[in-house]
Amino acid sequence: MTDTRSRQIVIAGAGVAGLTAALALAERGYPVRVFEQAQRLEAAGAGIQLSPNATRILRQLGVLDRLLPAAVRPEAVVLKEAATLRELARVPLGQAAESRWGAPYLVAHRADLQSALLATANEIANIETVTGARISTIAADTHGITVTAEMAGKTVEAEGFLLVGADGVWSSVRGLAHSSKGAAFARSHFSGELAWRATVAVDSAAGQTFAAIGAKDCVTTFLHPGFHMVAYPVSKGAAFNLAAFTKGERIAEGWSGNADAGILARALRGTSAELARLVEQAGPWTAWPIHTVDSKQPWTTGNMALIGDAAHAMTPFAAQGAAMAIEDAVTLADIIADFPADPLAALAVWEQSRRPRVAQVARRGAVNRLAWHASGPVAIARNVFLKMRSEKLAADLDWLYGWQAQKFIRR
Repeated sequence: MTDTRSRQIVIAGAGVAGLTAALALAERGYPVRVFEQAQRLEAAGAGIQLSPNATRILRQLGVLDRLLPAAVRPEAVVLKEAATLRELARVPLGQAAESRWGAPYLVAHRADLQSALLATANEIANIETVTGARISTIAADTHGITVTAEMAGKTVEAEGFLLVGADGVWSSVRGLAHSSKGAAFARSHFSGELAWRATVAVDSAAGQTFAAIGAKDCVTTFLHPGFHMVAYPVSKGAAFNLAAFTKGERIAEGWSGNADAGILARALRGTSAELARLVEQAGPWTAWPIHTVDSKQPWTTGNMALIGDAAHAMTPFAAQGAAMAIEDAVTLADIIADFPADPLAALAVWEQSRRPRVAQVARRGAVNRLAWHASGPVAIARNVFLKMRSEKLAADLDWLYGWQAQKFIRR
């Protein structure tokens, strides 16, 4: 293996995790090849929340300035009761967030974030992005790792000392490694939850209905025992992203699939008439199955590491999926650079250091889900708690939004 290839890193996936990892690794002097199985880089999903722990990193990588023109800085996170539309709590964001946590809280379309990442990556000579390339085999030896990809009927090989699987909850790298000797990566499984998504123009009937019942310049979450819905502006404020979450049956394994719209309609029983009208006007809704990956299973094996959803896909109830992928990417790059002579040790240190953080975020998401779907006396207790803690809710998020990467001693 040549000296260049001995330093090369191969990344599977050109989504948020993969492109962030490419930028962070290239910044530290590593040549990177990114393989993406899609022919064109089209972002899946709709709206995305980027808390200060994520935007701080995007600023460091030179991505934030590209994203800001298309993003929105919400003024607050607002929790409302779905039945009465009564406001239960408010966490100030906007300038208050930037002053408190040192970086902005943003909401944006996922495509805008991916475009900003890709545009930044395209300016860096050390990063090569190959689309339409599906990784088919992985071979590891004492010299590093060799990846074979199928591309337009041809076979392409790439060598490096590290393979980063950043290809999402249905990770091909995870599946291939599972069939390799000694690998023990976890498989994804359906969580029992469905996400129902829609994007509506501000000047549409649905947009006007939401503006009348929600906080149009905020992230608004409507709480109800059968579902909860999050809504916020995207695309420079020209549209609202709506995401409702219900229990549901497993549907197609993919980013979206067909599901009985009656599931969402039945979950709305007992909500305000205005909220029910919004859901009707915003349709048709796209159902997305929420799959998770057991984070207790290994994230690394040999010269391979999984990051983001490939390693630890979680339910979205802490709004931290993208942020955890971004944190994974930059911390992995830091530790690889800190242990240049021993990549296996670097991977072990990285996984050990990241696990407590990811587990804490997952627990926060689980608590949020229980609180937002509470009913009866539990809902009453929740409302009393939120009222009592209203002035301290921002402080409760310091551990999450104020996070800084841990520093390691360079060898």
